[in-house]
Amino acid sequence: MSTDFLQELRDRGLVYQITDEEALQEKLNKESVKLYIGFDPTADSLHIGHLLPILTLRRFQLQGHVPIALVGGGTGMIGDPSFKDAERSLNTTETVASWADSLRKQLESFIDFENDQNPAIIANNHDWLGSMLLIDFLRDVGKNFTINYMMSKESVKRRIETGISYTEFAYQLLQAYDFLKLYDTHDCSLQLGGSDQWGNITSGIELLRREREVQGYGLTMPLIKKADGTKFGKTEGNAVWLDAEKTSPYEFYQFWYNTDDRDAVQFLKYFTFLSLEEIAEIEKEFMAAPHQRAAQKLLAREVTTLAHGEAAYEQALKISEALFSGDIKELNAEEIKQGFKDVPNYNVDSEDDLNIVELLVTSGLVTSKRQAREDVTNGAIYINGDRVQDLDYQLDETDKIDNQFTVLRRGKKKYFLLKF
Repeated sequence: MSTDFLQELRDRGLVYQITDEEALQEKLNKESVKLYIGFDPTADSLHIGHLLPILTLRRFQLQGHVPIALVGGGTGMIGDPSFKDAERSLNTTETVASWADSLRKQLESFIDFENDQNPAIIANNHDWLGSMLLIDFLRDVGKNFTINYMMSKESVKRRIETGISYTEFAYQLLQAYDFLKLYDTHDCSLQLGGSDQWGNITSGIELLRREREVQGYGLTMPLIKKADGTKFGKTEGNAVWLDAEKTSPYEFYQFWYNTDDRDAVQFLKYFTFLSLEEIAEIEKEFMAAPHQRAAQKLLAREVTTLAHGEAAYEQALKISEALFSGDIKELNAEEIKQGFKDVPNYNVDSEDDLNIVELLVTSGLVTSKRQAREDVTNGAIYINGDRVQDLDYQLDETDKIDNQFTVLRRGKKKYFLLKF
């Protein structure tokens, strides 16, 4: 265990708020501490907004501490109101249980649950919340908190004017009870979360003090915003998921590769396990020649490998390089699916004429034969990266990648996918 661990977290920008810092630092230096972060299943996959807390759990584990990943099978039935503008929609027990199982599997790819020294622990708060009686909850938990105390939390105050249900109002008590249960069952003494969780975390510390007369600790990480002011974790309005079926490794890689120059170095500190010294060196190289995107390339490599493995990173890099060079023939069908997931496509029928002019019109890439002939003659049409200027060109088996796809390109950037 490093005596400078807490300072390194600060140097990486990972500490936003902390309770009783000196006492926590001493505890972290002297013993293996059990700590937890909760992940409510609000979808069937985690997204990169969850990545910072997941990787922070891993940092603690690498220092010899024991991370507890708490899947909110119980609290996920309600939804955390923290810094949400409106009431969450409620999901069925079966849906939340299914999502909780998916989250558990994803967490296992980031945190080590098998090592001999300090294996991580996974828990599900449905195990205790699902069977708890309302009268027991009010007596054992509710009596410890005044309405004034609960309303003083920033996450609640923000919603008072627009309205908050009793269900969401009581969420902080459920999360406080989680801390108590994890203390009782695992001797957990530290809760981590995003800065929006501060009110919930301090409620848990208060419950530990009142019910067990012990000191609990809390640490929050900053909520990340990109330098341009937009919300981190979304691209063109869509979440970037950790599930490769929802966001392909290629799309995942591209998200990180396209990081703003102003964010790239800080994101290396947040999301990679490169030392601060290594990051300082890459920063010098990056500042000297930003156009070479050294920081973004390294960031994309490190995070894609962390989330999806070395082979998926290599595949994402191969797709990126093929698209940049135009050498589409180097890709296989799976790589074509990833690289051209969102481009317009056309299912070629066995009756379709495979003459290039006819196919351009039939597929809808151009609107008329006249336009098709002009584009071919002028050299604006490419098949799998090769320019075609023969008006009589017929697509054949050699133009089908793995007998499934042909990639058409019109001009520099307008791609179209033919499916066979």
